[in-house]
Amino acid sequence: MTGSATDEPGASSSAAADRLARVLADAAGQSRPRTERDAGDPDVPVAGTAVLLRDTARGVEVLMLERPGRGSFAGAWVFPGGKVEPGDAGGAGADDEEATARRAATRETREEVGLELAGEALATVSLWDPPPGLPLRIRTWFFLAGLRGEAAGEVDGLVLAEGEVTRAEWLRPGEALAAHGRGELVLYPPTWVTLHDLADAESAEQAMRRTRRTGVRRFDTVARRGPEGPVLLWEGDAEFHAPGPGVARHRLEIGSLPWRYLRR
Repeated sequence: MTGSATDEPGASSSAAADRLARVLADAAGQSRPRTERDAGDPDVPVAGTAVLLRDTARGVEVLMLERPGRGSFAGAWVFPGGKVEPGDAGGAGADDEEATARRAATRETREEVGLELAGEALATVSLWDPPPGLPLRIRTWFFLAGLRGEAAGEVDGLVLAEGEVTRAEWLRPGEALAAHGRGELVLYPPTWVTLHDLADAESAEQAMRRTRRTGVRRFDTVARRGPEGPVLLWEGDAEFHAPGPGVARHRLEIGSLPWRYLRR
C-alpha cells in the first residue's frame, strides 16, 4: 500500500467528490415523501457493513477502505461490506434481515480484506434506508466490532480484494471527518454520521458498550433542497414529514464542506 488517506487531494478525489455531489443533488430532487411501506420494502436490496475498531496509543481507530474510481461508491472511503448474496441466508423461514445482513458483513470483510469475524461479535449499530423515489436504493445494516491481537494489525497484513479495494487505512474517526471537511477524501452520509458518532469514543470496548446500550438506530432518510443545498432529514426533525414550523432538528446539511450534523 502506498500513500495515505490524508494526502493532498488529487484528480481522483476531486472526481469522486463531484460524482457524490451530483448523486446527493439528484436525491434531493427525486426523493418523494415516505410511506409506511418504504421502511421495509421487499424490493429494495439489502447490504451489511462492518465497522471495525482497534485501540492504539493515538486513540480509537477504524478500518476504512478506498473504492476504485468506478462502480458503487466510486472513489469513496467506506467500511468493509456489500450486498447480501443468496449464500448469506440462513434457510427458508429461519432467518431475518438483520441476521442475513450480519452474515453478509462478515463474508464481505473476509473477501475484501482477509479478516475473519465471528458473527456474534458484531453489535448492530444502525439501519439506513435511502430516500424513497430514487432509481437505486440499498437498505444497509451497520455492525460494530472491536479487534484485538493479530486481527487489529497494520494494513500491510491485510489481503485487499483486487478491483474492489484500492487502499486501506486505520484512521481515527475525527481524523477522517477532518480530511473529508478539507476535501481530501470522500465519504457518503451513512459513513460520515457513523464516524461522527464514534469520534468521542475512549476505547473500542466503550464504543461497543454504548452501541449495545443505545440499541439499533434507524435512519429512514428524506432528502430535500435547503437554502444552502441538499439536506438529509430523519425522524425527530420538525420538517421530516413536511416543511413547516418547529425547531427540533435531526439532519445532515451537505450543501458545502464541512458538512453539519444537527440533532437537538
